[in-house]
Amino acid sequence: MDSDRNADSPPAPSFDPLADLPLTIERVSTARLSRDTSSGFTRVTTELTLAGKGVEGIGEDVTYETDDHDELAAYGLPDLTGEFTLESFSKRVADHDLFPTAPDRDVFRNYRRWGLESAALDLALRQSEATLAAELGRKRDPVRFVTSTRLGEPPTTDRLESLRAQVPDIEFKLDPTTDWDESLIERFQDSATVGTETVRILDLKGQYEGTEVDTPADPALYELVLESFPDALIEDPGLTDETESLFEDEAIRKRVSWDAPIESLADVEALPWEPDWLNIKPSRFGSIASVLETIAYCEDRGIQMYGGGQFELGVGRGHIQLLASLFYPDTPNDVAPGPYNDPDVGEGLPPSPLEPPAASAGLRW
Repeated sequence: MDSDRNADSPPAPSFDPLADLPLTIERVSTARLSRDTSSGFTRVTTELTLAGKGVEGIGEDVTYETDDHDELAAYGLPDLTGEFTLESFSKRVADHDLFPTAPDRDVFRNYRRWGLESAALDLALRQSEATLAAELGRKRDPVRFVTSTRLGEPPTTDRLESLRAQVPDIEFKLDPTTDWDESLIERFQDSATVGTETVRILDLKGQYEGTEVDTPADPALYELVLESFPDALIEDPGLTDETESLFEDEAIRKRVSWDAPIESLADVEALPWEPDWLNIKPSRFGSIASVLETIAYCEDRGIQMYGGGQFELGVGRGHIQLLASLFYPDTPNDVAPGPYNDPDVGEGLPPSPLEPPAASAGLRW
């Protein structure tokens, strides 16, 4: 795959312009957040605040187990106060075990580390009265987004139609399940507002292991969605003896995107074929340096990216919207504003694309 970079392109993403930002941390605190979601579970996260020199930097730990957040509230974080550069703070966080007891999934360590590193970046930028866009030589563009939702049991297009009634141009990221059938596809085709073309991403969740959302590879389901949604990206298919043949065609492979396996650049390079699409979830990477390294690789190789969400309840949502604005604003970013994840479809939902707010210091949208 050839590079899309030319003389007029912005500089390649790099941690280098950020590494030496000075950082003074005088206080560390946490705040537990909780909210019911449209996917039928109560989401709990923790905002992590680093304060110094009269300003605060805030990140969000998006670990999925409620018990881990309760334990964090009870025991707190290790002592992270002192004078640092952003790079030396990253190394200090990497040297600490941030969980009083081992988490159920190792990737949760990255989630908490990202919460702290993003808070540190926010604080360092604010203490220097700088913005991430300026430090990286980028500009903030309006962010196209899709909204991610499930279709209920049994699956219907009712919620999609309610959303389209509020926001006529909204597009979707959906999670197919084994109870999807031809009658559901007919509902899409017969709907006056929700056609199959409104679905931009289908997340098969075939790469998850040991989670509540594990979805075993199902060749019948895969055939149904590949044929019925010919323009949608296919995220995280499970490649088995029964399904691998469905992805031998180059045109199908160009529609495949990867999410759950991607926690570093090494994971991108280890994929079964060079991807055309990746879902970038910064929390999976843990460190700012790792995120930027992977984005730079994708830009150099012409791999298209879109941002992914983790049901953030606080500042973390703005962080992923800002990164989308800087690096992949025109793709189907799964970074819809928080009210789209509420159980009931409310009024006043903002349309896509999201316009950048007035410029401010830090890692804020």
